[in-house]
Amino acid sequence: MSPERRTPEARPKVSVVIPVLNEAHGLDPLVDHLRQTARDVPIEILIVDGSADGGSIRTVTRGGVTLLVAPAGRARQMNAGASKAAGEALLFLHADTRLPPGAFRLIGDTLSEGRCAAGAFDLRYDSARPSIRFIARVACLRSRLTRIPYGDQAYFFRRDYFEALGGFADIPFLEDVEIMRRIKRRGERISILPAPVVTSARRQEQEGIVACTARNGAVVALYLMGVSPGRLARFYRRHG
Repeated sequence: MSPERRTPEARPKVSVVIPVLNEAHGLDPLVDHLRQTARDVPIEILIVDGSADGGSIRTVTRGGVTLLVAPAGRARQMNAGASKAAGEALLFLHADTRLPPGAFRLIGDTLSEGRCAAGAFDLRYDSARPSIRFIARVACLRSRLTRIPYGDQAYFFRRDYFEALGGFADIPFLEDVEIMRRIKRRGERISILPAPVVTSARRQEQEGIVACTARNGAVVALYLMGVSPGRLARFYRRHG
């Protein structure tokens, strides 16, 4: 399927890049959510399908959306979307994550301060279970202490800075941790906004909170100890 590009009316301030794979439902509501959240902030939305037949993006019926196909792999899909984006800032968003009110103004204000060129949001899950809410609070504390937020916290970058970094590393897994570690090694600031994104808790609820949390912690620890992302991806798939 050839890429389809629909040009927004105004030059966007923020380009939202959404990598998808086998997302048969929910893309139209996501587009509606982003436009309602943006209000008067000009944005563009780019959805990048990792399936060669473009099965997910064929479900998008909303106009004014850039639809792309790229080789499967979140890093490759996000880099492909960024290469077509026109915004001053780039926001990388998971398809099952929703932004807080005023998110695009918060991004613009944060990046325009000049003290940081990258950031993310605090995290909340769409579950009322106390144990899952507790896991989210721990995740927020961890990301603030380590300054390494994860991809489901909706990363954003000043566009020129992201390009200077060379984008996401071409690795099959943990591209979110890798790029934040790279920024930290450069001695540059990562801002974490207190307004939380809300992401799906389906994985925790399906796999079990303890098993899912323990596996995720083990994967990141092994990566920091030097185990390759390829090996860790295989381990994650076997136990996920």
